[in-house]
Amino acid sequence: MESNFKLPITNLALDQGPKSGKSSWIEARKFVTQAFEEYGCFLAVHDKFSSEVSDSIFLELQDLFDLPLEIKVQNTSETPLFGYYGPNPSIPLYESTSIEDATNLEAVERFTKLMWHSKNDHFCEMFHSYAKKVAELNEMVSKMVFESYGVEKYHESHVGSVTYLVRFTKYRVPEQNETNLGVVPHTDKNFITILHQNEANGLEVQLKNGSWISVDFPPSSLVIMAGDAFSAWSNGRVHSPFHRVNMNGKQIRYSIAQFSYCKKLVETPQDLVDEEHPLLYKPFDNFGLLRFISTDEGRKTENQLKAYCGI
Repeated sequence: MESNFKLPITNLALDQGPKSGKSSWIEARKFVTQAFEEYGCFLAVHDKFSSEVSDSIFLELQDLFDLPLEIKVQNTSETPLFGYYGPNPSIPLYESTSIEDATNLEAVERFTKLMWHSKNDHFCEMFHSYAKKVAELNEMVSKMVFESYGVEKYHESHVGSVTYLVRFTKYRVPEQNETNLGVVPHTDKNFITILHQNEANGLEVQLKNGSWISVDFPPSSLVIMAGDAFSAWSNGRVHSPFHRVNMNGKQIRYSIAQFSYCKKLVETPQDLVDEEHPLLYKPFDNFGLLRFISTDEGRKTENQLKAYCGI
């Protein structure tokens, strides 16, 4: 079932800052929290990610994916779903590669050196700067929700526990009689995902009523989405939405998703547990959840979060 509903959209600026009592901050905080609770995601227009910036970023991604396969497959990881993922018969349109700990300059340098044996300082500088800007936005958004729930005292510790994975993805145009499905319906397993794309749409999000909506990205916009770890931390208040990609156009889609993962145990604050909201999830390892969904048991279960750490 499809719906004509559009995701809520707001303007966010990194220079707003969490100035307690400032009306614009309070309004943005209310919008963000309500959007996470009702839809699990929203669109944010941001001047740091203008059309000009986006154009140069996605030109770099085109060069990255045009590299020979024998170079791209060198990007490996011990963590499931990280590293390079090439075309697969089940999702033939999809190709991705990732940088772990992307706000760390040395990590971006290692990835760049792996892809280009000669120097590519432009790529390295661009994506390290990009990862840091997105991390600032991630911190601002999470602070809004922590404040809304009256648990801002835990935010500094949360920020200190976060590591960022940047995933670059290419979805090619389907050939005749080939599936349009770019990636299967899934929820993200991390805390917050911030998604940026070129002008080729394809992202679809499932609403709580089961209907699917196509997401149209306005200029200078990103999608900010809650993952399963955020939903568990909030004791079910925040919604982690199913989403997928359908390639219905005639243009290659490039996207960048920056995922925040928790390095310490994800644990619901005691302040968010009461008679009306009994505890739903045991403390769990965010990367353990990733490993679980890569097992036969994890792949077969409908509610992976509940199966892994539900009470």
